[in-house]
Amino acid sequence: MTPLPENGIRQLPLDLGHEPSLAEDDFLVGEGNALAHARITAWPHWPDGMTLLIGPAASGKSHLARIFVERSQARLATPGTIAQIAAAGGTEPLVIEDVDRNGYDEHALFHLLNQAMRGERGLLMTAREEVPSWPLRTDDARSRARRAPVFRLEVSDDIELSQMFVKLFGDRQIRVDPRVIGYIVPRMERSPEEAAALVDLMDRLALAKGTAITRNLAAEALAHRQDMRDATREQHWDADSDE
Repeated sequence: MTPLPENGIRQLPLDLGHEPSLAEDDFLVGEGNALAHARITAWPHWPDGMTLLIGPAASGKSHLARIFVERSQARLATPGTIAQIAAAGGTEPLVIEDVDRNGYDEHALFHLLNQAMRGERGLLMTAREEVPSWPLRTDDARSRARRAPVFRLEVSDDIELSQMFVKLFGDRQIRVDPRVIGYIVPRMERSPEEAAALVDLMDRLALAKGTAITRNLAAEALAHRQDMRDATREQHWDADSDE
């Protein structure tokens, strides 16, 4: 969570734990995610057993995974359950989220990948990084993961970013003047993760100040996010200089 700027605000808003809508009808299909969306909605008519969704944070991977769960009645494998699921066998479809980051048991992952390759169960994986960057210790697991068809999620243009802002604000039941979104999009760092961070910051700033989300408040949020990036770069520069 992005900290609020220190600008004299005394009362901090409560974290209300806003949950984004993951309903299928609420997924925003655009040029940057259309192929991934088509792959998920093609279930159960996949030509092979595996699918890998790759994209940055907040790009919609979990939303598509939830749609797959609803369509296929798939089970979610977690780092704590993957070994048990692999040992038990079965044919139910599975979802493994953040497979590159959550430290899954590699032997169990290898077994499930083999099952999917043989067509014994459907397997949907999500990741931020490409397979060669995954922290896998064995070439066997890596070679099987690389056989999964890859579908990438990207934000391709201003329209998709604008639609993302509408949804993110809508998840918080906030209506924002489209002109405010039109002001933000060309001035922001262009990523889904940054869009989510800006919406969270603007929401909390508005609550703290007791105002609506206006162009001036959006400008404040943009400036604060830029200050944070500049400070991070300076820290990295100082660390590199000390080496």
